[in-house]
Amino acid sequence: MVESYVVRRVKSGIPGFDELIEGGFPENTTILVTGSTGTGKTTFGAQFIYKGAEEYGEPGVFVTLEERAKDLRREMLSFGWDFRKYEEQGLIAIVDGVSSSVGLPSEEKFALEDRFNIDNFLRYIYRVVKAINAKRLVIDSVPSIAFRLKEETQIREVLLKLNTILLEMGVTTILTTEAPDPSAGRISRYGIEEYIARGVVILDLQERNIELKRYLLIRKMRETKHSMRKYPFEITNSGIVVYPSGEIY
Repeated sequence: MVESYVVRRVKSGIPGFDELIEGGFPENTTILVTGSTGTGKTTFGAQFIYKGAEEYGEPGVFVTLEERAKDLRREMLSFGWDFRKYEEQGLIAIVDGVSSSVGLPSEEKFALEDRFNIDNFLRYIYRVVKAINAKRLVIDSVPSIAFRLKEETQIREVLLKLNTILLEMGVTTILTTEAPDPSAGRISRYGIEEYIARGVVILDLQERNIELKRYLLIRKMRETKHSMRKYPFEITNSGIVVYPSGEIY
C-alpha cells in the first residue's frame, strides 16, 4: 500500500491568492516573485512577512537591499502594518542591507557590513533566521545582490549557493527580481532566477481602456495544481488583494 503524501502549506496572507495554490506555498520552498517596476513585488513580500506574524504567529525575516529599513517601515504603515510592533515582539527582523552600501551608519539591530561578500551575506542571514526561529524569509531583491558583486557573471553561482543555503535553513522564502519584458517571455533580469526557484509568480501591468491594470500569473509552483491564467489584483489600503473569480475591471 502506497502512503499518501501531504504537502504542508504556508499561508501567504494575501486575500484570494492561497485558493489559487491549494491553500498556500509549499513549506520550505523558494518562490520567485517577478515583475517590472511598480508592480508590487516589495509589497507582496512585506505582506507575506507581516501577515505571517500578525495572523499566524510565524516569525519572519525581511532583507531589504533596495531601501533603508526605516523607509520600508514608514511605507508599510500606509497599509496599517506596524512592523516595529512585531520586531519588538521578536516575530519580525528587518535586515538593513542599504545603509552601509551607500556609506551611511545603520541604526538597525540587524545590518549588513559595508563590504558585500556573498558568503558573509549568507552566514549573516542564516544567523538572523536562527536568532528569531524564522519560518519565513524575503530577500528584496536579486538584482541588488548582483549589483554588489564585482562581476555580474557570478550571479548564477551565487544564486545556486543561495538556494542551497535557503533549503538548509528550512524557511519558506520569497525572492524578488525584475522582469524586463514579461510579454516577450523575459520573466527575470538574468534569465536564471526562475530555474533555481520552485515557484514563480509574475506580477504584471497591462493597459486596459487607457488605464494600467494589475495582473498576476502563477508561472510555476511545484507540488501544486494551479491555473495558468492571469488573475486581476489590486493594491488596496490594506495591501494586495487577488480576485480568483476573474475580471473585476
